[in-house]
Amino acid sequence: MSLFISTAHAAGEAAAQPNMMANILMIAVFIAIFYFLIWRPQSKRAKEHRALVESLGVGSEVVFAGGLMGKITKIEGDFAVVELSRGVEVKVQRASVISVLPEGTLNNL
Repeated sequence: MSLFISTAHAAGEAAAQPNMMANILMIAVFIAIFYFLIWRPQSKRAKEHRALVESLGVGSEVVFAGGLMGKITKIEGDFAVVELSRGVEVKVQRASVISVLPEGTLNNL
């Protein structure tokens, strides 16, 4: 009987090594999936948004996160003064800009 038991232990130890390799490979695959599906696209979007915010200037027609559209009249550090309509100006954070409209878009609305 003891002959069979020692054989089973020996087979168990030999089989454990490929399982460990498979586990390491599975973890590497999960890390690769998270990198290509989550981290990389998010950092790309953040980089594009940072470039958009830095390119804002006086006269740019913009859309904000809340859906407001207006023309930038003054930039004060991290804030911008935006004219929503004649005589109506608001101060907003530059980071809340989600897109820049082509020139003349607000006149056509």
